[in-house]
Amino acid sequence: MCRWLSYIGEPVYLDSLVFEPKHSLVAQSLHAEEAKTPTNGDGFGIGWYGHRSTPGLYREILPAWNDANLQSMAHNIESGLFFAHVRASTGTGTSRSNCHPFAFDKYLFMHNGQIGDYKLVRRELEALIDDKYYSLRQGTTDSELIFYLMLSFGLENDARRALRKAIATVESAMRRHDIAAPFRFTACLSDGDSVCAVRYASDDKPPSLYYRKRGNQVIVVSEPLDTESASWIAVDPNQCLNVARDLTVSKEMILDVI
Repeated sequence: MCRWLSYIGEPVYLDSLVFEPKHSLVAQSLHAEEAKTPTNGDGFGIGWYGHRSTPGLYREILPAWNDANLQSMAHNIESGLFFAHVRASTGTGTSRSNCHPFAFDKYLFMHNGQIGDYKLVRRELEALIDDKYYSLRQGTTDSELIFYLMLSFGLENDARRALRKAIATVESAMRRHDIAAPFRFTACLSDGDSVCAVRYASDDKPPSLYYRKRGNQVIVVSEPLDTESASWIAVDPNQCLNVARDLTVSKEMILDVI
């Protein structure tokens, strides 16, 4: 399992969240407290929006705690909307193309979880990716596959419908293959203007997800960045969290989305 954070609000330097907090994302890469795997050393990535409509992206296979370039970049990049992710592989190779977040046009996407027995449904699900997106697929992860399924299902026109259809399609394929292992999907998507975070699982153990709204910022994380537990709000299982550019926060149950 992986750890990640997203930020939307007044511009801040990335290192203020990626490095500086007591339980920062880099600290979590060494010792996560709410993950199945405490060490997340199979690469990392950051994606950020600046003055252009498409995001910047930096991904590397080094552990986040061992990359001096990340520390330098995070210290100098200021953004009002960014993603950061540290990876613990669930079976696919450690390569730059398998590191999150994934980007297409104005979109960023990252994921914590997995498709149970992914190898059994991978070929069937990949066949559903539209040709114009399939040629862009670089890695082998189920996370990137889900992102391109969402794009193929009309993410650019109706994000809620695309999310609904992607989840339903994955679970339908798993049922056809009699897969008992769960589908776990705690993920985050942005179009550069808003953030949508999802905490979902086909069983009763969705990966953790929290958020905090304070001042002119909203942070969404896999686990809190500090011990101020009262300021972090747990997202309920099977819930979708939406944060608009004006920092309005709304929630809906995934079952209502599906």
